[in-house]
Amino acid sequence: MENKRVVAAADAPRADVFLSEALSLTRSAVKRLAEEGNIRSEGKPVKANRPVRAGDVFEVSLPAPAPIAARPEDIPLTIVYEDEDIAVVDKPQGMTVHAGAGNYSGTLVNALLYRLSSLSGINGKLRPGIVHRIDKDTSGLLVVAKNDRAHLSLSEQIAAKTCRREYLALLEGVLKEDAGTIVTQIGRDPKDRLRMAVLPPPAGRRAETHFAVEERFARNTLVRFTLGTGRTHQIRVHAKYLGHPVVGDATYGYKKQRFALAGQLLHAARLELTHPATGERLVFVSPLPDYFARTLDIVRRDV
Repeated sequence: MENKRVVAAADAPRADVFLSEALSLTRSAVKRLAEEGNIRSEGKPVKANRPVRAGDVFEVSLPAPAPIAARPEDIPLTIVYEDEDIAVVDKPQGMTVHAGAGNYSGTLVNALLYRLSSLSGINGKLRPGIVHRIDKDTSGLLVVAKNDRAHLSLSEQIAAKTCRREYLALLEGVLKEDAGTIVTQIGRDPKDRLRMAVLPPPAGRRAETHFAVEERFARNTLVRFTLGTGRTHQIRVHAKYLGHPVVGDATYGYKKQRFALAGQLLHAARLELTHPATGERLVFVSPLPDYFARTLDIVRRDV
């Protein structure tokens, strides 16, 4: 067990809200700790809904994480290219790339372990083969390393910006600019640690996104984004920064969505890289998923 001491600097309506932010945990995780008697104040157990007063001291016992490793699972997966060094997969919307807090099954890694004979071990047993990620509700292409040599080469290409990753997104509203580059600092949203946000320098990390309009509609814009860096939720945060969030994005977009979608209309449509072994330049293109294409058909009819 790891013991942490947390002192409240100000009043808060509930202990679970306060402690989830202070400890960077989800509210449900804090609630479980409280139910198990692992949160105490003045020697007494603390309930999740207890009001917090400035100066309150909480003693929190955090159980040591159990050692885990991803397991192979027979999950449908579209592999668009594979050889002895790399594989390129077309990830569907709704699939998490690798295991995270409370989610150790049904991921892309689980599917890869079942489908492929080998994966690089640089990222350990939870993220074998994973060189770069795309969000759970973003669809499209990503490359996977099948050995450590390939992994190092691909990582170097991403760092040197010679691995080109392009995304198509349907944005809310009509974007005036035909093209441009967004450069900001992105980091954890100080008001919500589960979200990212554009932050004033020097906070956060530099994030660079290039954009070009593909098609304009009466109420929306289809935009191609190219990553200059690879920060968490980068395109979604930068789309919001432009004032035109991604359609279907419940986290960074409009509270009231026009379409009944399972997630944001953001698709990793094109991937260009140099093969780690042969040096050949490879280009992969993924068509828009049906739900994305159907939504485009609807907005094209807007007047």
